[in-house]
Amino acid sequence: MPQLTGGAIRDRFLRFFERNDHTVVASSSLVPAGDPTLLFTNAGMVPFKGVFLGTDPRPYRRAVSIQKCLRVSGKHNDLENVGRTARHHTFFEMLGNFSFGDYFKEGAIEYGWAFLTRELGLPAGQLWATIYKDDDAAGELWRRLTDLPSDRIVRLGEKDNFWSMGETGPCGPCSELIFDQGPSIGCGRSTCSIECGCDRYLELWNLVFMQYNRDASGTLTPLPKPSIDTGAGLERMAAVCQGVKSNFESDLIRPLIAAVEELSQKRYGADQNDDVSMRVIADHARAVTFALADGVLPGNEGRGYVLRRILRRALRHGRLLGLNEPFLAVVTNKVIDLMADAYPELPATQAHVARLAWIEEDRFGIVLREALPRLHDLIQNIKSQAPVLSSVEGAEQAILPGSKLFELYDTYGVPRDLIDEIAAEQSVRCDWGGFETELRRQREMSRAHLKAFGDVPGVAEVFHNLVGARRTVFLGYERLELEASVVSVIADGKEVDRIGAGHEAEVVLDQTPFYAESGGQVGDTGYLRSDAVLAEVLDTKRPLAGLIVHRVQVKRGEIRSGQRLFASVDADRRSTTVKNHTATHLIHAALRQVLGDHVRQEGSLVASDRLRFDFRHYGPLSSVEITQIEGIVNTHLWANVPVTVDEMRLDEALARGALAFFGDKYGDEVRVVSVADFSVELCGGTHTKATGEIGLLKIAHETGVAAGIRRIEALTGPGAFQHLKHEGEVLRESADRLKSKPLEVPEKVDRLFDSARAFEREIQRLRAKLGAEIAEELLQKATQVAGITVVAGLAERYDQRALRELVDRLRTKIGSGVIVLATSLDGRVGWVAAVTPDLTSRLHAGKLVKELATITGGSGGGRADLAEAGGKNPDELDRALRLVPELVKRFLA
Repeated sequence: MPQLTGGAIRDRFLRFFERNDHTVVASSSLVPAGDPTLLFTNAGMVPFKGVFLGTDPRPYRRAVSIQKCLRVSGKHNDLENVGRTARHHTFFEMLGNFSFGDYFKEGAIEYGWAFLTRELGLPAGQLWATIYKDDDAAGELWRRLTDLPSDRIVRLGEKDNFWSMGETGPCGPCSELIFDQGPSIGCGRSTCSIECGCDRYLELWNLVFMQYNRDASGTLTPLPKPSIDTGAGLERMAAVCQGVKSNFESDLIRPLIAAVEELSQKRYGADQNDDVSMRVIADHARAVTFALADGVLPGNEGRGYVLRRILRRALRHGRLLGLNEPFLAVVTNKVIDLMADAYPELPATQAHVARLAWIEEDRFGIVLREALPRLHDLIQNIKSQAPVLSSVEGAEQAILPGSKLFELYDTYGVPRDLIDEIAAEQSVRCDWGGFETELRRQREMSRAHLKAFGDVPGVAEVFHNLVGARRTVFLGYERLELEASVVSVIADGKEVDRIGAGHEAEVVLDQTPFYAESGGQVGDTGYLRSDAVLAEVLDTKRPLAGLIVHRVQVKRGEIRSGQRLFASVDADRRSTTVKNHTATHLIHAALRQVLGDHVRQEGSLVASDRLRFDFRHYGPLSSVEITQIEGIVNTHLWANVPVTVDEMRLDEALARGALAFFGDKYGDEVRVVSVADFSVELCGGTHTKATGEIGLLKIAHETGVAAGIRRIEALTGPGAFQHLKHEGEVLRESADRLKSKPLEVPEKVDRLFDSARAFEREIQRLRAKLGAEIAEELLQKATQVAGITVVAGLAERYDQRALRELVDRLRTKIGSGVIVLATSLDGRVGWVAAVTPDLTSRLHAGKLVKELATITGGSGGGRADLAEAGGKNPDELDRALRLVPELVKRFLA
C-alpha cells in the first residue's frame, strides 16, 4: 500500500472525479451561506443543500469537493472526546462526490470502490461494506461491481444506514465503506465485529442514496430524480494510507503536535495526560484558525460562543502542559503553513488569526486570575456547609447551586467544562439543571425587550392579504415625484374605504418614489397631495417583500381607495440620506484596507443627519487608525469618483469582487453599487451619483457594542462641518481657560498633569509619614484577648484604599494578631479587618467585619484573612470599636 501524504490524497480525489466529468467546487466557508439552521458547515453536502432541495439550480449535475467542516456536538463529536480518542475532531476535511439527478447507486459504488482500491491502493481484502437492511439493490451492486464476498456486505438498521436531511424532506438508505485495520487495533474481544465501537473497523466513506421524500406523516415517496451525496474524512484516509494507528499521527496533524512538543519541552508519548493535551491543542488550533479566517469572532452567543469554547479548551490544556505564556498563535501559524497549499486564502489572514488568538488568550488569563479564586472559595464554602464523604460509595456530595454556576459563567466567563473539572477534583457536584433554568430566564428577559414591526394585532395578516395581488412598483431610484393610485388604506390593522383629516393610516400605492426602510437606510418622508388632499408621509416601510407601506397623517381632505394622488419625496432629506449611505460603503472599504479583510458589516443606520456603521473587529480602533480611515474616505470624496449602479446575475457580481456576506440571501439578479475599484457591494439602497456630492466625512465616535462588534458614528457634508466647527469652538474655549493658544493646549495640559503628579507624590509621602505615626499610635493602644494581639481604632478621613494600606502596615508589624480599622469620610463609614494566617482557622475576618458593619448601619464580608465593609451611621463608630475585643473573644469561643 503506497504511503500517500494528505496533500496527495486531496489531489488524487479531485483529479479522479474531474476525469469522470465532475465539476470541481471549491470549499465554502465554515459559516453556512443563507442557512440559519446551522452554526457551522458540518458536512460536504451543506453547500449543496439548496441544489438537493431544488431551490438552487447549478450549471452542473456532477460535483466533487473537499469541504472544510466543523463539528462540536452530535453522534461522534462530543467536544470532551476530542483528544481522548484516535478519531474525534472538531475541524476536519470532508471529501465528497455528488450527483444531482445524474448517476445513482451503481455509479456511486463503482466510483467509491475504484478510488479506494485503484487510486489509493487499499487492499480489497480489508474492505467491507454496510447497507441498509432492506436495500437489496445496493447489496446486489456491491456483489456485482466489486470483489467483496457476501460475508463482507453487512446489513444494518435505520440508525446506522438510513440518512435524512431532517425530520421531513429528502432521505434515503446509505452504504458505508469500512476498512479493517486488523485485530491489533481492535478491542480484543472474541465478539468484536463490524458493529463494534472499537477502532478496528474504521468507517472511511459514507455513500448516501437520496431516493425518497419523507412527509410530516413519515410517508416515503420516491423522488423523481434520485441523487447521490457522499462523504469521507480526509484525516482517516490519511491515517490508513500512512499506516498509522491514529489520525493525530498522520502528516496532517502530527507536525502540530511537534510544535506543541517544542513549546512545552515535553515528548509526545511519554505521558498519557500530556498526550491528551497535545492532541487537544493540535485539533483545536485547526478549528480556531479556520473559524477566525472565515470571519467568526469569539463571543458569548452562537458561533462566537462555540469558537470561544474551543479556544479556551485549547488554552486550558496548554496550562496543563505548563504553557503559562501565550502560545496558541505559534500553533495557528503552523496550521497556516501546513494548509496554505490547499487553502491559498489562509496566509492573508495569518496576522489577523494570530492577533485574535493572542487577545483571547490574554482575556482567558484574566478569567483564570479573577474568577478561579471565586470558584475555589465557593467550593470551600459549599463543602463546609454540607457533608462531603466522596470516598465512601453512595455518600452525599456537596452541590454547587445553579445560580452560582450561572454567575461564574455569565459574569466571569468561566467555561462549563472547566467548572466541572475543578468541581470533580474537589468531589463536588454541579447543579447544571439549575444553571439551565437561570440561562432560560435570562434569554426570556432578553426576548421580552424585542418588538418587531408588524406586531400590532391584525397588521401582519392584512399585509399578507395585500401582497399577493397588489405589489408596489418602486421607481424611486430615478424619480422623486410621480402620480400613483391608492390601492389600499389601512387603519388600526384593517383595510378601510377612506381616512379623513386629522387621522393617521397606512397607505399602499400601485407605484411609489418613496424608499422603504431597508438595509439600514431609513424610509423616505414627504407628501401625498391633490387639489383636495394633503397628507404628510411620516415614514415608509416594507413589511413584506413586494409591498411598500406609507405611514401618513392626513392634513386636508380624505384619502380613499382608487384615488389618484401626486407622491413627492422630501428631496432635501433624501439627498442627505444618500450621501450618508454612499459614505457607509466608503467607510467599509477603508476599514478593510486599514484593518484587514476580516472586517465585515454587521449592521448600519443611514439617516439624513448621521450614519452609524457596525462592523466585525476584535478591538478598539486607535486614533491613528481612525485618522487613516478618515483620510482614505475623504481622499475619495475630493477625487469626485463616479458612483455606478449595475444590475447583473449574482455569480457575475461575485466574480467582479462584489462584497456579499454569509447569512445574507440574494436573488438571481442583484444590484451592484461601485465606487471605481475601491468599493464594490451588493446593495438595494439609494446613492449619490459621484463621491464629491458628499463633500466631507468626519468620524464622531468609535465604540464597542458587543463582543467582537465595533461601531462607528460619522457625519457628512454640512453635519461634518458643524461638528468640526463645534470642536474648534471647544478647543478655543479650553485654550482661553488655560491661558494658551489653541494649538498649545496639549503641551499646557501635559505640564498641568506633571504638576498634579508631583503633588500626588508629595501627598503620598506625607500620607506614608502620617500612616507610620498613626500605626505606632494604634500599636500602643493594642489589647490582648486570649493571648492574641488585637489592634482596633479609627483613621479619620482615610479612603478605603488608604485604610487597606494602613492595615497591611500593621499586619507586618504585629506578626500575629487581629487588626480592625474604621474610617469616616463624607458621612460614610468604611471598615477593614485582617487576621494573620496563623489565626484564620480560629477567627474569620469576614464574619467579624460583618458584625461591626451591622452596628454602623451597613454590611460587608470577605475572606478569612481580609475583609471589608461599609456603613451609613458614623455616630455608632466609637461604640462599635469598643466592642471589637468582646467580638473577637466571642468568635474565638
